[in-house]
Amino acid sequence: MRGTGMVPLFYHPDVELGKKVLKACYDGGARLMEFTARGDFAFEVFSELNHYAIAELPGMVMGVGSITDAGAASLFLQMGANFVVTPSLREDIAMVCNRRKVLWSPGCGSLTEINRAEELGCEIVKLFPGSTYGPGFVKAIKGPQPWTSIMPTGGVSTEEDNLRAWFEAGVTCVGMGSKLISKDILASKDFQKLENLVRNTLAIIQKVRN
Repeated sequence: MRGTGMVPLFYHPDVELGKKVLKACYDGGARLMEFTARGDFAFEVFSELNHYAIAELPGMVMGVGSITDAGAASLFLQMGANFVVTPSLREDIAMVCNRRKVLWSPGCGSLTEINRAEELGCEIVKLFPGSTYGPGFVKAIKGPQPWTSIMPTGGVSTEEDNLRAWFEAGVTCVGMGSKLISKDILASKDFQKLENLVRNTLAIIQKVRN
């Protein structure tokens, strides 16, 4: 997360389409993917995608998002999830992940929640929804707590001005879903376009960091 500065988010029930998305992101330079578990039998899709990543995409780290309870977290950990992202702060999920020493990133929206997450062992806090809070919130948090690592999700786009604002505010990385892996790309199955967009976005992140 710190290395590339970007975590693509994606969900689709079609395993074969998912493999193509994963490959396009990988070829574009992404080395993480957060599979947002939002549909029935999502664990089966994730399992197949993770097997594919292990076999075909060396160094690709697969995690799972949209996890709302400890049972779901445990299930996906058994499927090989390397990190767990949640929309809200759940202490039961923290216990499950910490027991396995797997990174978990809870969605937080206040300094109190961020502090509690860090007390529970959180390394990177998810700011969600990012569009509601904005870079100014991150900058305000980093003032008294420069040690806090923040990943905004929602409200992050591929435009340089948007990415610059977030990284200059002090984020560690950004989570990017539909602004990166758009419905248009999925509908057209233009995976070369996705690969190029991932590559360009990572280049912009590297530029604004420097």
